[in-house]
Amino acid sequence: MPTLTATLPAADLSQGIVRRFARRRLTALAVPAAILAYLAYAAIAFDVAGLAQRARWDNAAILLSDFWSYKTHVSRDNRSGDLTVAIEGEAKGTYPPGMLPDWVTVAGEVTTIDLGGGHVVTYDPAGARYVVPGYGTIGIRPTEDGLVLDAPEPLPEGVSVSKNRIAVTTQAGRFNYTRSKVETFRYQPGWELFFFTLDSPFRGKGPLELAALALGGERIDPARSNLGYMLSEFWTNKMWRHGDVAWAMFETVLMAFLGTMGAALVALPLGFLAASNMMPVRAARFGLRRVFDFIRGVDALVWTIVLARAFGPGPMTGALAILITDTGSFGKLFSEALENIDERQVEGVRSTGAGGLQKARFGVIPQVVPVLLSQVLYYLESNTRSATIIGAIVGGGIGLLLTQAIMTQKDWEEVAYYMVLIVLMVMLMDSLSGWLRRRLIRGG
Repeated sequence: MPTLTATLPAADLSQGIVRRFARRRLTALAVPAAILAYLAYAAIAFDVAGLAQRARWDNAAILLSDFWSYKTHVSRDNRSGDLTVAIEGEAKGTYPPGMLPDWVTVAGEVTTIDLGGGHVVTYDPAGARYVVPGYGTIGIRPTEDGLVLDAPEPLPEGVSVSKNRIAVTTQAGRFNYTRSKVETFRYQPGWELFFFTLDSPFRGKGPLELAALALGGERIDPARSNLGYMLSEFWTNKMWRHGDVAWAMFETVLMAFLGTMGAALVALPLGFLAASNMMPVRAARFGLRRVFDFIRGVDALVWTIVLARAFGPGPMTGALAILITDTGSFGKLFSEALENIDERQVEGVRSTGAGGLQKARFGVIPQVVPVLLSQVLYYLESNTRSATIIGAIVGGGIGLLLTQAIMTQKDWEEVAYYMVLIVLMVMLMDSLSGWLRRRLIRGG
C-alpha cells in the first residue's frame, strides 16, 4: 500500500523555527522580569527604604562591641556618698572593700577615674567633672533648681543635657549624672571574670602561676588540692555560671536525642502500614498518610506552644514536640523507602516459607536500614539546632539562658558566649553524625 508523506515548504518550516525561538527568548526574558517586579513590589510593600532610614547603626556598633567587651560601673550615691565599683553593674561582680581597679583612685571624698587617652572623670563633694581631650572640662553642679552645666560652647556631640540628667558619651566611655547618682562606665576588651570571680583566691594570677599552683604549689585549702579548688571555682563561677551552662547544653542535646529517636521508633511500624507494597488496604494507607501530612504540616514551634499549655514547661515538653513533628516526617520518608525496596530479595525470603514478620526482618529491614539511619542522623543534627529555639519557649536548655541574656539588654558578652557554645554544639553533632553514618552505614 503506498504511503503518503506530507512535507512542509522550506519557508513555512523556517518561519516556524523562528517563531519558536522567539517564544523561548520571550520566556527567558519574562521570567527574570517577573522576579524583578516581585522583588520591587516586596521592597515597596515592606518599606525597605524606610527601614534603612530608621536603622540605628550606632546602636548596632555598640551591640557588636558589647559581644567582645565588658564595662565597669563606677557609681557614687549623691545622697550618702557611698562609692561602688562593679563589673557590668552586678552585685556578684562588685569589688570588695579595699580592692579597686588600678584606674580608680580614692582620696578622701574625691574619686578620680582614668578612662585612658586623657579622659579623666572626677567625683567631689561639689559635683563632678569630665576632662575631654581637645575640648575642655565638662563640669556639673547640683542646685535646688536642677543640674548646672559648666562647659565651653558649642557642646560636642554625645552630650545630652536636661534639668535632672546630664549624659556624656565619648569613645573612652560613658558618664551619667542625676540628682541621686553619678555613674561612669569604662569599656574594656575581653570577658572579665570568665575563669574566676573577684572573691576567688586564684583571681589575678597568670597562667604560669596557676600551673605552678596546680602541679605542686602549697595548698590554698588544706581540704583539697589546688587543681580541684581551681576547677570548683571555675565550675561554680557566679558571673558566668559554667556549671548551669553545661547542664543547659546537656538538656538541649537530650531534647533533640529523645525527640528524634522516639519519633523514629514510632514512625517505623507506621511506615510499614503506609507503604503500598506492605499494606494492601488502600483506605488505611490513605488515612495514615494524611495523618503524617497533618502532623508534619504543623511546625514544631506550634506543637511546642500547644504542649506547653497542656503539660507545662520543661525539656520533656520540648522533646515531645520534636517527637510529634518528626513522626510525620519519618512516617513519610520511611514509607517511601519501603516502597522502593528490591522485591526479589523479599521473594527469596518468602520462598523459604518465612512468615510476614520474618519476611520483614530478613527481606525488608536489611535493605532500608542504611537509608533510615541516614535520615534519622540528619534529623538529629537538625533538631539540635531546633532544640535551642524550642528550649527558649518551654524553659529548658541553652535556649532559655540565651533568651534571658537577650531580654536583660545588659550582658551581651554572655549572649556571645552562648552563641559560640551553640555553634560548637552543632559542629560537634555534625561531626558525630557523619562519623556514625560512616561506621554504621558504610562500615568504615
